[in-house]
Amino acid sequence: MIDINRLRVLREVARHGSFNQAAVALRMTASAVSQHVAALERAVGAAVVERSTRGVRLTEAGRILAETADTVTAELDRATRDVRKLVGDTDRHLAVATFTSGGQRLLPAALRRFSEDHPDVLFTVMENDTEESLPQVSAGVADLAIAYHLDGPPPDRPGLAWTPLLDDPLWAVLPAGHPLADRDEIGLGELAAERWILGCVELEDILGHHAALAGFAPVVACRGTDYVFAQALVRSGIGVSLVPQVALAGDRGGLAVVPLRQPGPVRYVGVSTPVRRVRPLAAALLRALQETVAALPM
Repeated sequence: MIDINRLRVLREVARHGSFNQAAVALRMTASAVSQHVAALERAVGAAVVERSTRGVRLTEAGRILAETADTVTAELDRATRDVRKLVGDTDRHLAVATFTSGGQRLLPAALRRFSEDHPDVLFTVMENDTEESLPQVSAGVADLAIAYHLDGPPPDRPGLAWTPLLDDPLWAVLPAGHPLADRDEIGLGELAAERWILGCVELEDILGHHAALAGFAPVVACRGTDYVFAQALVRSGIGVSLVPQVALAGDRGGLAVVPLRQPGPVRYVGVSTPVRRVRPLAAALLRALQETVAALPM
């Protein structure tokens, strides 16, 4: 049988990429960390890490065990909370992870709806991209995560369920005086000669894919991580951008926002929750998010 404590050690090694740093996080010696990993390797009959002068990295077997460690640890944490509730330790706190524009556009109204029925609940909101927020749900740090994926299937992480919220198409954002500003829709190929400003680094592959289908290679003038900043650069005439519809809230002065002719790129927004033991408060917030999306003037 695999020792859960050794899985926890492997989890920290995976997180830090180093026996020494994992030892600091676990308040152990590096030698003890190494011994736990070696014992885990003997138990499973396979190497779980590759050691080098630059640190350690997980083997395929190690990755499987590290993902299992995330799931098991989260289950144990949730079980502990459930038991505490049974003996009267009622937890009136909810931790939510969210990406920036989802938090700005969807979460405030959902929390307002939720708080009407649960006025005494306190919140922690953690702003993270999907690749950071889903592990937080797995680890029990967050009760749920508002997340997204671009073209392709929903994120698949062991122990987590994905509930779709809305399809969030990307729109063309142009300077107000652009020749195409008054169009009802734009084909991506009509913007082939433009310089592009990206408000999310993940959009470069999506833009490249759809641009190739339209017969051109985009020239990216700026790669950023904030859609508001990207729109400010468009407003100043630096280039054009693609921005998800949900991220278009706010001041549109000096901008023209035009739908792309379909089929175009889409961001798919959803909520990630544990497969088992979803807290009633988290389920209530998910319902509030669904009601909020249903009422959006999209």
